[in-house]
Amino acid sequence: MIVGRSAEQSRINRLVAEAKGGRSRSLVLRGEAGIGKTALLDYAESVAGGMRVLRVVGIESEAEVAYAALQLMFMRDLHLLDTLPGAQAEALRAAFGASSAPVERMLPGAAALSLLSELAGERPLLCLLDDAQWFDRSSIEALLFAVRRLHADPVATIFAARDGDPGFPAPGVESLSLPRLGAADAARLATAGAALPGEVVDRILAESGGNPLAIVELAAHAAAAPAVPAPVAPLPAAGRLDEHFRRQVRALGEPAMTVLLLAAADHGSALSTLMAAAAEFGGDAGDFEPAERSRLVHVSADGVVFRHPLIRAAAYQEAPFARRVAAHRALARVLTDPREADRRAWHLAAAAGGPDDAVADGLEQVAQRATGRGAVAAAACALARAAQLTGAPAVRGRRLVAAARAAYDAGQLDRAAELADAGAELAEAPGEVAQAGWIRAQVAYERASPGEAVRLALEAAAPVLTTEPDLAVSILTEATWCARDTADPALLYRCADQLRSIPQSTLPTDGPIDGPIDGPIDGPIDGPIGGLVGGLIGFADLLCGDTAAAVEPMRAAFLAARDSDGRATLQRLNAAFMGLLIGEDEPAVAMLDAHVAEVRSRGELGWLPYTQEPLALAQLATGRIRDADSNVTEAMALAGELGQELEVVVLSATAAWLAAVRGDSAGAERFAAGVLDDPRRHGMAAAQATWALGLVDLMGGDPLRALDRLEAACEGPPGRDLMVRAIPDQLEAAVRAGDTTRARRFLPGLADWAAYTGSPVASALLLRCQALLGDEPAADRRFEESLAAGRCGPYDQARTRLVFGEWLRRHRRRIAAKEQLLEAYRTFDRIGAHGWLPRVRAELTALGETAPGEAGSAGGLTPQELQVVRRAAQGLSNREIAAELFLSPRTVGHHLYKAYPKLGVRRRAELGQLDL
Repeated sequence: MIVGRSAEQSRINRLVAEAKGGRSRSLVLRGEAGIGKTALLDYAESVAGGMRVLRVVGIESEAEVAYAALQLMFMRDLHLLDTLPGAQAEALRAAFGASSAPVERMLPGAAALSLLSELAGERPLLCLLDDAQWFDRSSIEALLFAVRRLHADPVATIFAARDGDPGFPAPGVESLSLPRLGAADAARLATAGAALPGEVVDRILAESGGNPLAIVELAAHAAAAPAVPAPVAPLPAAGRLDEHFRRQVRALGEPAMTVLLLAAADHGSALSTLMAAAAEFGGDAGDFEPAERSRLVHVSADGVVFRHPLIRAAAYQEAPFARRVAAHRALARVLTDPREADRRAWHLAAAAGGPDDAVADGLEQVAQRATGRGAVAAAACALARAAQLTGAPAVRGRRLVAAARAAYDAGQLDRAAELADAGAELAEAPGEVAQAGWIRAQVAYERASPGEAVRLALEAAAPVLTTEPDLAVSILTEATWCARDTADPALLYRCADQLRSIPQSTLPTDGPIDGPIDGPIDGPIDGPIGGLVGGLIGFADLLCGDTAAAVEPMRAAFLAARDSDGRATLQRLNAAFMGLLIGEDEPAVAMLDAHVAEVRSRGELGWLPYTQEPLALAQLATGRIRDADSNVTEAMALAGELGQELEVVVLSATAAWLAAVRGDSAGAERFAAGVLDDPRRHGMAAAQATWALGLVDLMGGDPLRALDRLEAACEGPPGRDLMVRAIPDQLEAAVRAGDTTRARRFLPGLADWAAYTGSPVASALLLRCQALLGDEPAADRRFEESLAAGRCGPYDQARTRLVFGEWLRRHRRRIAAKEQLLEAYRTFDRIGAHGWLPRVRAELTALGETAPGEAGSAGGLTPQELQVVRRAAQGLSNREIAAELFLSPRTVGHHLYKAYPKLGVRRRAELGQLDL
């Protein structure tokens, strides 16, 4: 009987109805033990109608067993794995121990998404996930990723999670907290089973605190009692339910308590396993009978199910410590199947009363297997426990540092820092100490600031510059890019100095580069590193103002990486961005585009936002506005789901620029505020966000305010990074404000960039600036030369045509002005840079001309619709598109359904004829 939960029942009714209607929905029910979460899951199942129901209960003893909950959820549907995309099917097989292939951390989530969509193919699906706080972290990550990305599938998911430790964070999923019952509802529940004296009901209400389970248990106890309890003796109220259940367990007798202890110690085992362990204590299946009669458990061949988690806790805690240790040892002895190796190792660890190197070795093997399955959170827990059981301090330190790395890769930043600190105190090998320092630096990047990350990374790398140069290069690669993020020349100089101090003869031609760009990675990345050190030094030189020394080393690094193995993610991303900074725009875009496709094909979700970030910047620089918008939108959503909080901030800077150019000034200001208000002081992202705000002002006719902002964006290292391309905007704002002195301020830097790179793009931008400052006929000639320089993207070409058209109109060359302005208008409209259209219209109006209507084309599509439509136009099926974008096939079909009317087409075959 459910009392006092009408609002919650109505919410569940809506969720089920929406899922039946083809709209995926998910919900987390939260509350204390006994508050009625399970009863509401029962209610959801009762109103499911024709839905298929998957129901799973979290098990505390399996909270550290990688993918235990996910395997339990899908154990009856493994035959469907062959219907999934290849990489996803292999990921689930490996996660469930049926394959030894290495697994990227988040790919099982994509596989769970596809499998849920497949299961909902015949009829709507209802997933009920009870005691979710006890789900292992790997399963939690996979399931939350899946339910957040299910959109157009008939799938409803309800999690039930207890408040308190360990908790169940579920960002992006609606939560509903269950309150305690009010007096009237509590009284109804108390008297539902039997009539009770008024004074007893009053005591139940007073001492239960409105907790439904406490009310039911106390009412049942009172109904069975031979007399009204004495007023001086307290009832076992909500805060003492544990003692209430302990008394029930004690009343069963020793044999029943023993088998309940074994069931509580390993709630996931089959009955045969429990009985084999019970035999060591002289027990058998009949010993469960008293507990079954008391409705404490339900026993079947599949195992033992406790009526409530508090009963299980009571059965375990009521046993003395020595008895619990004996139970774990007995279970470890009977878990002989190799597939149970992880659980056996954890039972041995639970039985260990002090250091035990053999048990610690077993847990390290558990961690190795978990890492191979992408379950880095489980690996971190196993390594941390292994360290506790390790006798030798140096070995304990090594395991703590390894645990810190796994925790960091799992997104457990505070835990990673804690483990790294502990490991650094004990580790003896310089490389392990350096690893600990590197982890602290990576955590500092997310928690404190890029500047603090650089300082910690430099400190970590210093002792291994000559002894372990490959590790030093890995740390300093990240340190250099963090220094770039700070926009601090002093830190860049320090990075370059340490890189120069590495003996070149010690560097291998090929080798691993381990580590993230602004975020976590899920294992070593092998690839050539020739030229990387020189390129990084050149990169630091560039940002510090020495363009002459910087360009050739950066070009060498770019060319070497362009021809390298596609799996060298870190080097390729670094080098491709260097290519963009030296004006190799199209090769850089091609390299990044290909690498993002490779990352997608390998299912490396953790890397995807970090690879999309430089690709979006390259697309921005080359005028591919809609492509950049699609990548940034997808990357921000994915980074948010994966907990990559700072990456969301960094991507917001690009989102601000794109919003400004699209004409969405409110969006630009919103995204920019997210960057500029972030306390971690990401200087380079702040400069880009400021550039975006300057463009809003420049488009809106406030050149003086635009000038102030654009000068700030171009100051220092940012003006030699991507914001070198903002110098023409700064100069234009100064010219429009009538301040030619300020207009020339950054021109030498732009001239150096053009001269030393030899880039036609740089030359074209420099010629535009010179034209804006020149007089007729020099200005006319330079505008024409800028447009003829070639290789400029359509956005920059259109920007040049706009200012050229304005210049021509002011010089009364109406026909030529009209020609340039109309071409600028068409280009801005085609690429989606609608923020500039009002200014072009104003110029055409001044000429007595009417601007053409906006062509539209793909402009009305959302970024995800555009991604789907482009792949459909290339001939990919819905399943293939879903696999690439980590969506369900139905969601892909939904996007196409919405896109067709916007594009004016009726059939898929017509998409190939559109300009997308």
